[in-house]
Amino acid sequence: MRLTAAVLDASNARELADFYLRLLPGWGVWRDEDGPDWVHIRPPGGGTGLSFQTEPAYVPPVWPSGPDRQQMMVHLDIEVDDVERETARALAVGARLADVQPQDHVRVLLDPAGHPFCLYTDESPPPGESQ
Repeated sequence: MRLTAAVLDASNARELADFYLRLLPGWGVWRDEDGPDWVHIRPPGGGTGLSFQTEPAYVPPVWPSGPDRQQMMVHLDIEVDDVERETARALAVGARLADVQPQDHVRVLLDPAGHPFCLYTDESPPPGESQ
């Protein structure tokens, strides 16, 4: 067995894939033959990628979670060299800064479909771990 991708649902798979292609330098479309509602992208050199599926009934998750609201099921942790610089770049390509920032060394952002993702450096503990 080999994990090939994590799949993110969205109201428009192609729009969300385009965002992640702008966010993740060097990544490219890996497979695009599964129809108009699926896109698969991978990092340079291959490896585990991200896939996107159009879901007509998609409801964006809520961060942080709250009662009677769509719960976040998964989020992406993305290691960067400079959190502030990459936060600015992520915002420029279409991300939104989350209202709640629980850790000083991590930036929580939302992709255009509302999925949370975290930017952090290798000098800080991964998101969710204490310093």
